[in-house]
Amino acid sequence: MEQYTIIKSFVMLMALVGAFSFFSIRVRRLYRLMMAVEGAAEFKLDQIGKRIGVLFKDVLGQANVRRKKLPGIAHTLIFFGFLAVQPHSLELMIKGVCPAFEVGHWIPGLYGGYLFAADILASFVLVGFAYAIYRRTMVRPAYLTMGTDANLIILFTCLIIITFQFINAFQTLLPAEPGAFDYRGVFPLSSLLVGFFGLDQMGPQQIFAGYEIAYWIHMATIMGFLVYIPGSKHLHLLAAAPNVFLKPLAREKAIVKTDIENEDLETFGLGKVSELNWKNVLNLYACTECGRCEEQCPAANTDKPLSPKQIVHDLKVDLLGQSDAILGGNFDQVQPIVREDSPVTGDVLWSCTTCRACEDICPVNIEHLDFIVEARKHQVLMEASFPPEVQETFTNLENQANPWGFGADSRADWCKGMDVPLMGDNPDADLLWFVGCAGSFDDRGKKISQAMARVLQRAGVNFAILGPEEACNGDMARRAGNEYLAQMLIQQNVETLNGYKPRQILTGCPHCFNIIKNEYPQFGASYPVVSHAELLFDLHKQGRLKPNGNSLGTLTFHDSCYLSRWNGIVQPPRDLLRSMNRGQLTEMTRIGQKGFCCGAGGGRMFMEENLGRRINVDRAEEVIGTGAATVAAACPFCATMLSDGLMDKEAAVVVKDIAELVDEATS
Repeated sequence: MEQYTIIKSFVMLMALVGAFSFFSIRVRRLYRLMMAVEGAAEFKLDQIGKRIGVLFKDVLGQANVRRKKLPGIAHTLIFFGFLAVQPHSLELMIKGVCPAFEVGHWIPGLYGGYLFAADILASFVLVGFAYAIYRRTMVRPAYLTMGTDANLIILFTCLIIITFQFINAFQTLLPAEPGAFDYRGVFPLSSLLVGFFGLDQMGPQQIFAGYEIAYWIHMATIMGFLVYIPGSKHLHLLAAAPNVFLKPLAREKAIVKTDIENEDLETFGLGKVSELNWKNVLNLYACTECGRCEEQCPAANTDKPLSPKQIVHDLKVDLLGQSDAILGGNFDQVQPIVREDSPVTGDVLWSCTTCRACEDICPVNIEHLDFIVEARKHQVLMEASFPPEVQETFTNLENQANPWGFGADSRADWCKGMDVPLMGDNPDADLLWFVGCAGSFDDRGKKISQAMARVLQRAGVNFAILGPEEACNGDMARRAGNEYLAQMLIQQNVETLNGYKPRQILTGCPHCFNIIKNEYPQFGASYPVVSHAELLFDLHKQGRLKPNGNSLGTLTFHDSCYLSRWNGIVQPPRDLLRSMNRGQLTEMTRIGQKGFCCGAGGGRMFMEENLGRRINVDRAEEVIGTGAATVAAACPFCATMLSDGLMDKEAAVVVKDIAELVDEATS
């Protein structure tokens, strides 16, 4: 027995040294690769206390994971059960090398309580995996990766837990050394294995052999798991917590600003994986391919080639596949991301509506849009590769500062005869209304602007518009990858805004709202911005907009992605509509921050939709399903897309902006 103990200690020591050495080599290589990429990350490590709180809430508390109820509960059971097993497994590792090591000898009461809890939590892991196996074999959601990698992880983990419980069971039967910790009575569930398998009927040698077999299987599986993790999708076990800790803390998100004037830059956007920054690479490492992003993505839901999960996976595979060139500093040898043999095609990039559903639902806070928008930027600025119909839109924006190409001097024609003042005539206005291109030129948008003007005048608001001084906000060009054109438009508006220094800016378009609020500060214009959904509700609460008692009929409300997901404005438009319509509002299935995109974002308002089903038709079907006679919108693009979708379905549902409904409901 003593000879076996010596051999066991030696073998265990060598195995641990080998496993941890190989693990550390693989992790160091991943870290070196993360640090070797060329891109510069715009990141500031601040608010450490808040970040620690996020770790407790989202990682230890599993808050993000549990947003999807049953899978979230299953993952939480697996997470805590697996964590609970590790201290005892670590003790067993050390004990394999140093047999005299025993934590229970020093703190028997505390350690006994831990083992009691750990034994129960370990069983919860098997419950969680039972649901996972059921989901993979019976439910089989299309977005869930069904590969060997995932199945091996399930096998590894189940084997670790089962052998852990057999070790516990055998420990209750092994003769205790004088003064050693007594394991009897501390394993409430593992002890059941003793009676179930008749382990107590075995002889001392058989019990010892059973313990050693369970021990070596347990240790070999743990060490194999340790070596396997850095090269598998479960690399997220190492990367998820840092990625969550380092995530942007503010909900608002700005597109990365490219220094167009920097003569040292040889390329713009993301053309090769070597041009990623370290934070992008950490995002890639953190992904576990759970598929929640794909489940929510409007492109994936309508049979487009884009899957946010897949694009992250493809970039990670590309990065790891070209790592030798990157680590060696041979960046010229790194292939472009978009190439003939790459799964990241132009159709993949241009299918994105930038709705941000992928980022919003991701349990580990991956920023998918940074990859997509930066890749678009490279395609437009460096390759001149983009959908052909966008060329006319870019030309119109460059020549007339609006995507339709109408004369810039006619921007205020929509309000002729309405006594709407220009900012040049009323520079002390309380509110500068940035009307936007749709509200100024689109026939549907002009009617919304006219309704909004009447409501503002009815409420006695001192406001003014820029008129011909206003240019396109730059959102469409920026999200379509034309950063040069976007910055030209933004700078034009910034000079105008800084000339007037408005007290507050009102927008009737969520795209105007988002870019002026969150991205104009990058260019030196930082002003309070309010959406018309928020302002109208505030005016109503102040008693300046009183319902006239007329019913607006049966209503449902469609959330604009750039209000709800991008900026968290969900409740004000609903409260407003309920107040104006005697509390009546019928909700669709997908609402708020889980709302479904209309299909117009990311520049897709001005692109053809030739792949898969039309996104707006998919949303129109959901509108029809509510039975409402009117669908309210808070975005001129959404209003247009919903109208087209409902027309395609030949539905008698009317689309109205909330400004039009408030105009009807007040006097």
